[in-house]
Amino acid sequence: MAERVLTQGFVVVGAIIEQDGKVLLVQENSGMDKGHWNQPAGWLDVGEDPIKAVAREVMEETGLMFEPTALIGIYSLVRKDRELLGHGIPHGTKLIFKGHHSGQIKIDPEEVADIRWFTKDEIEAMDLDTLRDLDIKKEVADYFAGRAFPLDIIRHTISE
Repeated sequence: MAERVLTQGFVVVGAIIEQDGKVLLVQENSGMDKGHWNQPAGWLDVGEDPIKAVAREVMEETGLMFEPTALIGIYSLVRKDRELLGHGIPHGTKLIFKGHHSGQIKIDPEEVADIRWFTKDEIEAMDLDTLRDLDIKKEVADYFAGRAFPLDIIRHTISE
């Protein structure tokens, strides 16, 4: 894993996974976000295709296979409330996908403390004491509003 630098922007890939009207959230088990709920998500590695990266992140955090079918949106999140002493203000650009999932949930206790399904209203009622990032509310609302962009909007190129 590459060193995480918060003095410049970074890219996160994440998934809204819905079943029976509920959204799957994972409870963080480490770092400053320990105990907070988040969608399955993580940093995009240098050189990694974002579509493959979100499938990897979902597998790592939930044990589920995830096949992205659309991009829900691109979200820019500046966390001024998380300024780290001399390390900058985190500014992530999130690519949030929807798709199909299969398999059995399996928790990796190094990364995830718990996994649960929440209704849209339950997520909307969460605050920063419970939810990792408040923009997750927008992402979930956009999902239920039917926002979806085709995956071919993302063009991944490696120049050698």
